Amino acid sequence: MSATEKDDDITVVHLMRHGEVENPDGVLYGRLAGYHLSELGRRMADRVGEHLAARDVTHVVASPLERAQETAEPIAKAHGLDIATDERLIEAENVFQGKTFGIGDGALRRPANWKHVVNPFKPSWGEPYIEQVIRMMGALNAAKDAARGHEAVLVSHQLPIWIVRSHVEKRRLWHDPRKRQCTLASLTTFTYRGDRIVSVGYSEPAHDLVPPHLLAGAKPVKGKGKAFGA
Repeated sequence: MSATEKDDDITVVHLMRHGEVENPDGVLYGRLAGYHLSELGRRMADRVGEHLAARDVTHVVASPLERAQETAEPIAKAHGLDIATDERLIEAENVFQGKTFGIGDGALRRPANWKHVVNPFKPSWGEPYIEQVIRMMGALNAAKDAARGHEAVLVSHQLPIWIVRSHVEKRRLWHDPRKRQCTLASLTTFTYRGDRIVSVGYSEPAHDLVPPHLLAGAKPVKGKGKAFGA
């Protein structure tokens, strides 16, 4: 392949958020092991697998966490592919992992939590945003190289997906979590020309399966706004 042909290659990398997770206690599960897709989450994964079945997908990658691996299964199966695992796609670190922490639960009124929320710009409660950008861009570029001229699907988690999209679209990294456009089983799609990202798209193939209060842009509902991990 000539240098000119390589520079003209169009490669599409879909960054997918996993489906709904079985989490009856409503904890922010973060990087904890043992959290699997719910029955609804598996339907979401199947829906996206059907949506992408006719696409030119040659590479499927997932975060090592169970919910991401399970979400990737229908997509990989539809294309006769194995699922590769990339640690860089993992959920962001969070000191509130394993606890309930969300809208209306009083978490921010507890003095023990104050030291963790002093700097929302970093953020002080977890993995720095810039570190998420670095690892996620590494995962995106690796997938682009592996699927050059075709399409790749990477299954990850809400916060890292939103942060890398914000970086690519040149927005500030600190943000209101309620305003992330990254619904369950959604696709944030990066199109490369050669090695350069030329466009970013967003779609929700399982939109009708997502509970209304969890859709992108939905107003938080007291008792239903816990972070749950993503």
